Amino acid sequence: MDERLAALAWGAPASFLGLPEPEPPLDDARVVILPVPYEATVSYMGGTRFGPRRILDASRYIELYDHELDGEFHTAGIHTLPELMLSGAGPEAALAELRAAYDRLLELGKFVIMLGGEHSLSAPPIEAHVARLGSRSLSVLQLDAHGDLRPEYEGTPYSHACVMYRVHRQVTLVPVGIRAITSDERQLMRARGVPTIFAHELDAGDEWIERTVAALGPEVYVTIDVDYFDPSLVPATGTPEPGGGQWYPTLRLLDRVFSERTVVGVDVVELAPIPGLVAPDFLTAKLVYKLIAYHQRGRAARSRRG
Repeated sequence: MDERLAALAWGAPASFLGLPEPEPPLDDARVVILPVPYEATVSYMGGTRFGPRRILDASRYIELYDHELDGEFHTAGIHTLPELMLSGAGPEAALAELRAAYDRLLELGKFVIMLGGEHSLSAPPIEAHVARLGSRSLSVLQLDAHGDLRPEYEGTPYSHACVMYRVHRQVTLVPVGIRAITSDERQLMRARGVPTIFAHELDAGDEWIERTVAALGPEVYVTIDVDYFDPSLVPATGTPEPGGGQWYPTLRLLDRVFSERTVVGVDVVELAPIPGLVAPDFLTAKLVYKLIAYHQRGRAARSRRG
């Protein structure tokens, strides 16, 4: 492991897809899976700290051939880091540790897919990409049931309910699937012209996909809170909201985004596993594999275009 990363507290190793052949070492990998089982500010049902491990466990049962994309993408050069065990000294210290780890992975030139954990984890990666892009702007595609635009919640600005507020002034925020916000959050969306796609709009054909893609700039960070999905697909989350995204329309959106924009990083957060119910774990793991496939196809297409 990289010397500076090795100084952090890591859990026992586990690998995405669980293939018999060894993963490439970190230095040689193109895609890095970063599991972060952090849970400190959840406000209803807990369990997100178990999400990363259950995603990794479920990934072992994914078919490697993707019939929709007509390819196998496990050869993309995937390296799974051990779980990053963040500080228990409070959310500010914990998120600072994540930022330090993420900065180092970007210095190494890696495409990082972070597995949470609660949604507060998304702020350090987004801020790291903002700093790295400098004068170039970053768009954030937020698939989520909630606005997460509160300046403070339950006494802290580091809550999962505040994560998009923390970064919204630094990025072009494009939320999709929103169906649970406060009146103050709605006012902020209007005041700042946030191009929000509400969940009730997802049934109107694919017009919402066109609007979403059009709102994104050239470089995009994708954050997926799994409560974006309808609870019939993903009941295993701390704050399930009726309605929400379906599988195939969501894939059509993500395929378009990875094909037409440069996606610089991804996180998938807020899976709170339910014992004995594996379908949400498997959906989330398969979603991660789809993200790897879309990333590889987009990267190849950009190389061909020169």
